Amino acid sequence: MNKLNRVLVGLFAFSMIAASSTSCQSKETSENNSHYKEEDEYTVSVDEKEVKGQNSVDIEGQTIVWLADYDLNPTNNNDRSVALSLFEDVYGAKVKFVKADSNEKFSKLATLILSGDEVDMFPYEWDAVPNGVVKDQYQPLDPYYNVMGMNEDGLWDDMTEVIDMFEYNGNHYVVPFTVSDPLVITYSRKLMEEQGLDDPYELYLDGKWDWDVFMDMMESFVSGAPDGTQRYGINGWFGQAIIQSTGHTVINYDGKKFENNIDDPEIEKAELLMQEIASKHLYQPDWIGYFPDNHSTLFFAMGDWALGTSNAKNPDSDLMVVPFPKSPDAKKNYLCCNYAAKMLVKNSTKGDAVATYIKCERLAATQEEYKKVAKQKALVEEKTASGKVKSFITEEQYDALRSFLDPKEVTPMFDFAYGMGDIMNNDGEYTYETRGVMNNLTQALLEGNDAVDSWATLRDSWTGVIDEEVKRFNETR
Repeated sequence: MNKLNRVLVGLFAFSMIAASSTSCQSKETSENNSHYKEEDEYTVSVDEKEVKGQNSVDIEGQTIVWLADYDLNPTNNNDRSVALSLFEDVYGAKVKFVKADSNEKFSKLATLILSGDEVDMFPYEWDAVPNGVVKDQYQPLDPYYNVMGMNEDGLWDDMTEVIDMFEYNGNHYVVPFTVSDPLVITYSRKLMEEQGLDDPYELYLDGKWDWDVFMDMMESFVSGAPDGTQRYGINGWFGQAIIQSTGHTVINYDGKKFENNIDDPEIEKAELLMQEIASKHLYQPDWIGYFPDNHSTLFFAMGDWALGTSNAKNPDSDLMVVPFPKSPDAKKNYLCCNYAAKMLVKNSTKGDAVATYIKCERLAATQEEYKKVAKQKALVEEKTASGKVKSFITEEQYDALRSFLDPKEVTPMFDFAYGMGDIMNNDGEYTYETRGVMNNLTQALLEGNDAVDSWATLRDSWTGVIDEEVKRFNETR
């Protein structure tokens, strides 16, 4: 007999627009951080046998230790997530939260592993592979594929190629249950119409949204500025998206060794595009954090987390979103994004329980009944205590974002360069001399720097550093 007939399903108001490890996740501080939330109850009937599948393991009564800078358990009157609801109510297991500040969680993880203290699950971040694996912080999830439901019809089918991108030394330490945090371009359809420009989203649907159209639009908008006014083509964070829109990576990996790919002609085209955007003064470098409400800038590039605030700041602008345009030479659209995943920590004895939690996350992300609840919650306006709308997502925007996250629609990108430690990817010290190679490759030409006058100069400055890091990881794999 099933021990559960119904699961109370509760999601955070913006479950698909969750914070991630990317460097552009700063959010605007409201004048009043408290917010009004409508009290709705969402319930979904579940069948225990159907949820568990044929290869479930008995983890009832087990507790996994989760080390992170955020709690998976409900806080501040938030509802439980679908995944946690399934984990607790169907499988009878719990999650214990051990807090670590964002700037110390990796050092705390290393300390706990070294001391033998229990820690089972850790958030996936770019540094996980190969750097975290080389540091002996994680163990592979391959032995738990059945527990995660990999052999269940349809559950993981669309993620197979995505998961295999992360294969390292023949193992899968990272098993993403969803693509997350897409970098998107936000624009005003009202402004586009006023300027006589085509709708980028419609161009995207027609396969015509590429660098050439993108540049033409920005140049037209900037050159048409009324006397005495300043216009820009784009604001925000998008250098990484330019490179990844080619479908090529700075570091290649053939399953056995890494290779420096900085001399790739497609990478060069992407860098020259950044150089052109800067030289034509199309880039507005100031940090704003939302689509500029003075309509002085045509495009705003940022993770999808900024869309809700952008809508609230521009309620009458008919905002819409679109992926970064593809390279004219690319055969399809490539997405700059992150991945939702959980790491199994080295020496954990709770592999079955961690794998089961990952399966719960996958069920929550893919099953229609749970997706419906997620959408309902995501469309609820977020308000301050005084009733002022501070963030909202339209149904059209939500549906578009979901389509961008579908690997069958847009090809998500992953570059091992971002997982090679601070020398390759460090933005903590935000100067050209101290930040990581990838940070400079994606920003230096846009920002302008006395030490960098061209792509050739930038490439030659960092090629040797990349070679050294590639050699180091090839020797320690």
